[in-house]
Amino acid sequence: MKQFFAVLVLIVAGVASAERVPPGTDAQIKERLKPAGDLCKAGDPSCGQPAAAAAGGAARSGEQVYNQFCFACHAAGVSGAPKMGHPDDWAPRLAKGTDAILKSATAGLNAMPPKGTCMNCSDDELKGAIEYMSKAH
Repeated sequence: MKQFFAVLVLIVAGVASAERVPPGTDAQIKERLKPAGDLCKAGDPSCGQPAAAAAGGAARSGEQVYNQFCFACHAAGVSGAPKMGHPDDWAPRLAKGTDAILKSATAGLNAMPPKGTCMNCSDDELKGAIEYMSKAH
């Protein structure tokens, strides 16, 4: 008798779960469930060119990069970030050389995330932003 109820439960469970399958063919279901886009991690060579270059657009100026990505921290000096237009904040960093600053900016430093959140910025765009921020205005 126990075996009968066990089989009956399995049959009922199978019918109930079959009713929960979404309508459509396997191909239609897969199409509905596919990701909306692809994830591209920084440094992955299969990701292609940065967005500005891939779109055929011109490189952004240092001021444009600053205004879009850097100002939130560098305008007020958040978490010790060197402030925009304060050469004294930048002097110790500039003394290390542009390559050292670019390396820190690309990898991230202390509270600053890699590339300061501008994941599609080229090295030249980042250098432009550094030059723009480090000059007195």
